[in-house]
Amino acid sequence: MPVASSQQFPRPRRPEPVLITEAQPSLAEQHAARKKRYAITMAIRAVCVILAALTYQIVWLMLLFAVLGTVLPWIAVVMANDGPPKKRVDPNRYDARPDRQLETRSAPVIDG
Repeated sequence: MPVASSQQFPRPRRPEPVLITEAQPSLAEQHAARKKRYAITMAIRAVCVILAALTYQIVWLMLLFAVLGTVLPWIAVVMANDGPPKKRVDPNRYDARPDRQLETRSAPVIDG
């Protein structure tokens, strides 16, 4: 009777390890993602500037592309300098049990 070995049934291997923590991505990964967003935004800006030059006969369309070409660098820099959003952590607040609370009594008021 043959004994099963791992050679007979190879397990599929994943190229990336499974993330089991709630840790933030590494600084290098965050920086790469920000650089990619910046490059994409600046590429869209370049297309807008070219389209503004090509559509100079239609004034409203040219102005739209010119405004986008002017505003997008500022937006790209703000997005590139922004970090990942902070995780909202709810603090563990004390929740008093009803059987452990002191009763409230009305206190006499003395007018003098």
